[in-house]
Amino acid sequence: MDTFLKRTKRKSSGEEDILLVDDNESTDVKLMILSSLHSNISQEALLEALLAHDGSVQAASASLADDRPGASKKQRNATTVGYQTSLKLFTPKSSSEERPLSPKKAKLLSKKGATLHLYDPEDIAENTPCSIVHNFLPPDLANDLLKELLDEAASFEKASFKLFDNVVQSPHTSGFYVGSAAEVNTQKHDYYYNGAALTDIRCLTPQLLRARPIVQEAVNKEIQTRMKTRYPGGRKLKYQSPDQWLPNCAFVNCYNGPQENLGYHSDQPTYIGPRAVIGSLSLGVAREFRVRRIVPKDSDNNPTDDSDAEGQISIHLPHNSLLVMHAEMQEEWKHSIAAAQAIDPHPIAGNRRINITYRDYKSSFHPKFTPRCKCRIPAILRVVQRKKENHGKYFWMCHHGNAPGKENCSFFQWADFDDNGNPSWDKTRHKVT
Repeated sequence: MDTFLKRTKRKSSGEEDILLVDDNESTDVKLMILSSLHSNISQEALLEALLAHDGSVQAASASLADDRPGASKKQRNATTVGYQTSLKLFTPKSSSEERPLSPKKAKLLSKKGATLHLYDPEDIAENTPCSIVHNFLPPDLANDLLKELLDEAASFEKASFKLFDNVVQSPHTSGFYVGSAAEVNTQKHDYYYNGAALTDIRCLTPQLLRARPIVQEAVNKEIQTRMKTRYPGGRKLKYQSPDQWLPNCAFVNCYNGPQENLGYHSDQPTYIGPRAVIGSLSLGVAREFRVRRIVPKDSDNNPTDDSDAEGQISIHLPHNSLLVMHAEMQEEWKHSIAAAQAIDPHPIAGNRRINITYRDYKSSFHPKFTPRCKCRIPAILRVVQRKKENHGKYFWMCHHGNAPGKENCSFFQWADFDDNGNPSWDKTRHKVT
């Protein structure tokens, strides 16, 4: 700041000179300059303009001037995925003693009807059930993996499923990968997804195998950090497994173009167990990953839609970033990949984004152990999210009706787990605490 104030003045003191600020100047100084030129615009809007133009005061000021009534409209570059100074510069810093006792009780900065955009890893860990690692893989490995999966994606297909009695297709293509030919055979005959068996199951590719131990090490490190810094007493959550996270399969999704997206949902814990952790690796085009916390209602008869009661948070996922969805994610939050008006092409992937979600399928949740519904297919595991009554309880139910041409049966059964998330039938894993 002192450097800025003591800078030698030019003869002209007009707006041009004010805008000639060093790109290395602090965000605070840049915001001060923008505020002096656009006093009728909020600090939040000024910050967004600065981020959208890679910290350039001149470009941000020009875009704000273009947005004034009567000004000629120029298309704003809404596709830029930028980086911001930590939100802690703009919000009061809370001490560790002030941290809420539960992730569920954390006060969000997002507001109803609004989207809070986050870039900084510390802000993401503080305000969402996720943590992110930028520039994750060695660049050569990231590019090799991307090229390999782009070739694989050429033969991916869209999943078909039933939604409100209509047969629909997923808005993106995907493939499923496991570790061996034996697992491919088991998956084809024992496992069910969306009420039906998968037919296209593949062995992990050479580059997926190369990346897997790196992902495994990083995710386990992030789990420990999460427990120490975010959970009460530095302990895991109830039903969260104390075991090492061991990824043994991967779903690979391909989003081709800005309009291919994925709506809000929670991943089913049927084969990964309660309070599961998922490692999600993004390659190629940068996209927005949005999350929102689920607000339970008093009853099904409550007419109020609380889905956006706390707004949504957007996490920007650049090429070669690892997003870890932690143990509170699937039970208490929903997530999506937002459609975009336009995207910045990637030099290798073009308009495509490849997403790899590594998962730890638990042996105790193999379909030969889990309940079967009256249709004689494996039931799926779900958790009560929307209703305050029985909120957080797990149950098994039929999912056959999600497959085209099939109907659900009435099967329902409450699930029973110990504090480590082990099912009641796995007697060898239950421990007295």
